Amino acid sequence: MKQYLTNFLKYKSLLWNLVVRDLKIKYRRSVLGFAWSILNPLLMMIVITAVFQNLFRTNIENFPIYYLTGYLFFSFVTESTNLAMTSIIGSASLIKKVYIPKYIFPLEKCIFSFVNMLFSFIATIIVMLVLKVPITPTFFAFPIPMLYLFVFSVGLSFFLAAANVFFRDVAHLYSVFTTAWMYLTPIFYPMEMLPEFMVEVVTFNPLYHYILYFRALVLGNHIPDLRTNMICIGFSVIMLILGLIFFKKKQDKFILYV
Repeated sequence: MKQYLTNFLKYKSLLWNLVVRDLKIKYRRSVLGFAWSILNPLLMMIVITAVFQNLFRTNIENFPIYYLTGYLFFSFVTESTNLAMTSIIGSASLIKKVYIPKYIFPLEKCIFSFVNMLFSFIATIIVMLVLKVPITPTFFAFPIPMLYLFVFSVGLSFFLAAANVFFRDVAHLYSVFTTAWMYLTPIFYPMEMLPEFMVEVVTFNPLYHYILYFRALVLGNHIPDLRTNMICIGFSVIMLILGLIFFKKKQDKFILYV
């Protein structure tokens, strides 16, 4: 473990430079630049609110905030994992020339997406102020579920990045999976509208627990109990361990397939 930590600290400058590079590339030649990270969730919120509150008559209190808290987390997971999935293949020329710890590439994509999520979180704060939703003391514990989600995403990213090197169809299969994942995550609908058997299925979805935790802080004015924390930690740690083991086992063969 000490060796891994020393190795990580050695390449931390490279990791940071890669994150900054991706941020610059994303907003290059954009008039509004980083403002799009705030505007995008706001515009999506307006569309979804108009559809579900007016057409489908969804009766969820503070629906714009309810939607944004779910959208924020789901967007982070899908963006980070999709970018990380192709990070090894996309860095093939660099991997073939110099030695760089290969985990740097998927990890960098997760950090990049995490920074984007923090910018997008500003949109949630703006909407709360506009709708006069009280910002309670529990609100400021928001980094806790974000950290849980980040660890989970890093683990899943390691697994996908390694699998995609050997089996390129992973990217196509994952796009189908994320579509199903979105509908199995209560982003824009209440759990009460689901039949009982579907509620049991959704509870096996890690994102359900992370979003539930986040909403409890932002809208529920309470910090989830120890059981909820242990469930979130369990999903995160298990996914990180599985992702690391799989990535470490396969990384020495990357050079033969990229």
